[in-house]
Parts: sequence; C-alpha cells; structure tokens
Amino acid sequence: MHNRTARTVRAAWALAGGAAALTLLTATGAHAEGKGDIRVTAAAVNGGKSVVIGTTQRVTYPIAITIRDNSGVKGLLHVSVFNKTNGWGFSDWTGTKCVKKSSTTSVCTATMTVAPQWLPGSLPEDVNHTAGVWQVNATVKANDGDYWIADQIAEFRMKRASKLTTDASPEPVAKGSELTVSGKLTRAHWEDLKYYGFTGQNVKLQFKAAGAAHYRTVTTVRTGTSGKLSTKVTVTSAGSWRWYFPGTTTTARVLSAGDAVKLK
Repeated sequence: MHNRTARTVRAAWALAGGAAALTLLTATGAHAEGKGDIRVTAAAVNGGKSVVIGTTQRVTYPIAITIRDNSGVKGLLHVSVFNKTNGWGFSDWTGTKCVKKSSTTSVCTATMTVAPQWLPGSLPEDVNHTAGVWQVNATVKANDGDYWIADQIAEFRMKRASKLTTDASPEPVAKGSELTVSGKLTRAHWEDLKYYGFTGQNVKLQFKAAGAAHYRTVTTVRTGTSGKLSTKVTVTSAGSWRWYFPGTTTTARVLSAGDAVKLK
C-alpha cells in the first residue's frame, strides 16, 4: 500500500455507527493534474493553528481553499488530510461553504471533523504515530467543467492534547523562605483515550507578582517519571506560580492554571 499514490490508494472502515469513516492514505510528494485553467491559489488549515485532539471532545476544523478559474468556481469535489510521512489519516469531511469573491475567484471552506472515539484500534499500527505534520489534498471544479486534482495544497500539525497542573506549597509562606512548586505534564494517548505522563520534557516555571500584568519565566525543569515536575524557589513577593509547556511537533502546548501564594 505504501508505494502507491494518495489519490488511488484508499481504504475506509465505518466507524461510530456508520456516521463517519477513517481514511488510510499514502503520502506522496506534491503533484497536480487536471483540465483547463482552474487552480488552487491558496489554502489554510484551522486559521494557521495546530489541530489538537484529546480523548473525549469531538473536534471540527476548517480548511479554507482559494480557487480561481476564468469561468468561475463550482466547488470542491474532494478533500482529504493525512500524515505527510507515513500516509495514515483520520478526519471526516462534513461540509463545505463556498463564498464568491469575484467572477473568477471563490474561497471554499471544507469542514473537517474528528471524534476521538473513532481512533482506538483503527490502524494496523499505533495511531499515535499519526501525530505530526499533515498535508491537504483537494480536487476542485469550475463552472465550465475544468477540474484540478492537487496534492499538498497546505500543511498543518495534528497534535495530541496535553494537560498540566501546578501546586505551590507551603501556603502562605514567609518572605525569603523556600517554596516548592510541583506539577504534572500528561498527554492524550489515542489508542486507549487516556492521559499519561510525558517524561523528559522541558517545562518553564513562571511567576506573576501580585498586581503585575504578565508572567515571567523563572526557571526550566525537565519532567521526570510519569511527567512529574518539582523545584524549589526563594519567595520574594506574593503572586501566582504556573507551569508552561511550549509543546512539540506532536504534542500541543499547554499552560497550567496559576496557583496564588500569599506572604505571611
């Protein structure tokens, strides 16, 4: 399967009571073919932001595709998304809205949907391996019958959701005393829809003094066993402490809630 093109190799399993399907595709380099002068001139996924999938919540995201043809744009015939490296993908194309910008140009926005419940056991390998850089393929059609089949019109990141906690103690604390700030970084596991500790990651400890507008980074700590975090700081003023994980190519960034600490 992996030595053939994304357009010709497709297999789908009915999932979630037949309401959606998971599509398996093989990634290839950029390619386009068709008839006439119709072209995709731009495409953007989710407003430029990563698509983040957790363990429970259904996620919808837009793919805005700008299309041009001298006769005007009829619409989208096909849209698919999948991991650029290994070719596996999951997203259901659930709707399209085209907005005419001129006599020759329209922006057609495809709505894509993912339900985490579709994912466990859906691939012959660990579905977590699909997190990373994805690409978009689309087939577009003009009013005069022209069409264009375009691979890799856009790239985006499909990421596993993450969670982060913060706990500062003791509270309240005397000025000049040590405060222990702990926490835990976890991320979604798409095979069993649970969160597990994310070890070996650099996480920033941030502090915002009482009355201040912004947090500042105090130090960086690496997560240990089960994603646990802990460090000691010397307290100079009252304020809030939090952890910040900037994310990776496969895991979403996350900020913990702040833990406010008062002085004795």
